[in-house]
Amino acid sequence: MEPDKDSARGLAQMEGYLLWNAEVEEARREARRFTGQLPWLTTAQREDVERVYLMDRLTLCRESLTRVTGRAAELRGEYTERYEQLRARCVAASALVVSAAIGACTALTLLTR
Repeated sequence: MEPDKDSARGLAQMEGYLLWNAEVEEARREARRFTGQLPWLTTAQREDVERVYLMDRLTLCRESLTRVTGRAAELRGEYTERYEQLRARCVAASALVVSAAIGACTALTLLTR
């Protein structure tokens, strides 16, 4: 692999790692905020509720990210295909215009002789 691609991949992985850790911390804060509204819980119960809340939130987040990643890959494929079709049409149209211009110039040259 090329160094630039390796660097870009490494930066993307680091960004993903940092974003995921931020999501985990946010989920922990929300779990603590939630259990803070339930003052009758014992310490063990509070820890259990926070753990379950955190696991549920992270599972939902992971599923959402998986769906978004899959859809992004689908869209990338669709847009790449459309781009290739558009590029082929533009090349064909350009070739047609150039051929027509050459033909017109040739015809004009032959007519003016």
